[in-house]
Amino acid sequence: MPGLLSSRVFLRLWAIGGCANTMRSFEVLCAALFTLDVTGSGLAVALVTAARTLPMLLLGAFAGVMSEAVNRKRILLAGQIMSAVVSLTIAALAASGVAQPWHVGLAALLTGTVWSTEMSTRRRMVGESVATPLVPRALALDTVTNSITRLLGPMAGGAAYQTLGLAGAYTISAGVYLVAVVLVAGLMHQQTSRKIALSDVPQALTEAFAFARGHAIIRGVLAVTIAMNLLGFCYYALVAPIARQVFLVSPTATGILAGAEAFGALLGGLWLTGGGPRLSGRTLMVGGSLLFLVCVILMPFAPTFALACILLVTGGIGSAAFANMQTSLIVLHAPPYIRSRLMGLLTVCIGMGPVGILLIGALADLFGPLLAVDIMAVTGLVAVSAIGLAWRRNDLRQAATDRPALATED
Repeated sequence: MPGLLSSRVFLRLWAIGGCANTMRSFEVLCAALFTLDVTGSGLAVALVTAARTLPMLLLGAFAGVMSEAVNRKRILLAGQIMSAVVSLTIAALAASGVAQPWHVGLAALLTGTVWSTEMSTRRRMVGESVATPLVPRALALDTVTNSITRLLGPMAGGAAYQTLGLAGAYTISAGVYLVAVVLVAGLMHQQTSRKIALSDVPQALTEAFAFARGHAIIRGVLAVTIAMNLLGFCYYALVAPIARQVFLVSPTATGILAGAEAFGALLGGLWLTGGGPRLSGRTLMVGGSLLFLVCVILMPFAPTFALACILLVTGGIGSAAFANMQTSLIVLHAPPYIRSRLMGLLTVCIGMGPVGILLIGALADLFGPLLAVDIMAVTGLVAVSAIGLAWRRNDLRQAATDRPALATED
């Protein structure tokens, strides 16, 4: 840990992520509560939530290519400025009494565009700001911080919305984004960029797809990421309807349920940062995903609000293992020349989230939020299990191939 905290670049990137990611979770819950109050529709809430992650699906791969050609610090700075302006606009609309769900949906789409650059810019910079032996711990600590933000963001968002309304909540988020702007402006960053024309983008993306398809570890990471974001994490879109309409709790308590998984991820991240278990990256990623999905399956039918929170805390420990390995395996196994493009592909896989959110929103209108969550999570459990078995078989085949080669060398 001392080695990490001695890096000023790492500390700034760490703090920037803390500010931006806290406000991301903060705004997601505020937008969901506002939309639910105005429309009463689970599908409308899902649509507004999906708008936040849709740009990751559409722009993630492009962002990965561009971050190799454009200075990553400039991309990061422009993103934080844009987020602050968007939040101030929503605050002004709400203060004027004219804010509508489509306004917060459009705002989510714009800030989601900024989020689509996260993996290929700030997250990559975190992994490269420390010596190679410290990379897993640096990313684990960043994951811990992300878990803290996903815990504090919803709790603060629920409390702010309940006491200050939409205008006050978005004013707070604008202020925090401005703090991030100051932090980025003072960031020392050197980058060797390669010139790229728009006509080169298709070829660059084709190279990234080909590399991922031929690399078993990266292929496995991307497959599990798709399954988790499409079928697992979409449960979050229905947290507000479940908390308000099933458990009958206040907006502040809704924030507690929304942050429960993040608290578990915080505990899991601290465990991993301290060294964690001596398991392979595949085992941690797949096993953590399965633990998370089982807890999400059980959560909707918990007899009490407290038990639902405990289940999500437990699931969060699994999601921490998933999130840490998701980035670490790519940073450790991908060569630098293609790393941003692969992080862009990872962003696209994360961007499958809005598809899952729209599906779960439609299911919620048909069958109610409880059954909708279980249908998606059970499907995710089956998918991740199948991916994990295929990944393990590939590892066993690779090990069998390597043994004769080693014997020949001896």
